[in-house]
Amino acid sequence: MPPSQLGTAYRTAMLTRRVLKVLAHSGQLGGGAQPGGGRDVDLLERALPRALELNRRGVKQRTLYQHTVRSHGPTLSYIEQVAMVGAEVRTLDDLFDRLIIFDRVTAFIPDPRHESRAAALVIEHPAIVHYLAQVFDHAWRRAEPIAITEYQARPPPLLTEETRHAVLRLMVAGHTDAAIAKRLGMSTRTVSTHIKKSSELFNSHSRAQLAYLLAQSGTLEDVPA
Repeated sequence: MPPSQLGTAYRTAMLTRRVLKVLAHSGQLGGGAQPGGGRDVDLLERALPRALELNRRGVKQRTLYQHTVRSHGPTLSYIEQVAMVGAEVRTLDDLFDRLIIFDRVTAFIPDPRHESRAAALVIEHPAIVHYLAQVFDHAWRRAEPIAITEYQARPPPLLTEETRHAVLRLMVAGHTDAAIAKRLGMSTRTVSTHIKKSSELFNSHSRAQLAYLLAQSGTLEDVPA
């Protein structure tokens, strides 16, 4: 195994060990944010037993995803199983980076020094944890609850339109399709489709023209950022 992979594996093991240690003494999961769309199947299989164990101990679980998970079968299956035992799950179009808060005392955030999700910073400063919890609570209030039925799991028209507006806001801001896809947890093809349909609606022939027409129409003005 190359040294870089060994380093990632070590950080993953240490991070998992630290999270499990906090979990063992946790009384309430203040919130978890999982951006990036549908989650990896292997990650879900490892996370499910921990989530069920937390519920058995009476730990309240609230998790935020992006709207795109509503069309991802494995993630929906995971959500269905944790929701059946009392976990709450909601979705937003755009979501801040990964965040886990325990008991409003300890928080885990990504370590910007590493691109891999295997690295995280442990935050225990009361003021910073309190601030992060407030950020999560604000997002939670704005998010849409997800219910697992064939009809309700699909993004309703309102959420589909909200996602399209999020794509267009980022396009107008100058982001590439790849950057928009990464931020909103969807494929570049889906981003292109949203932009293409909007271009057809406004009869525009370029991204610049579409941005101009969107500004002229005020379409995005009343959409919360």
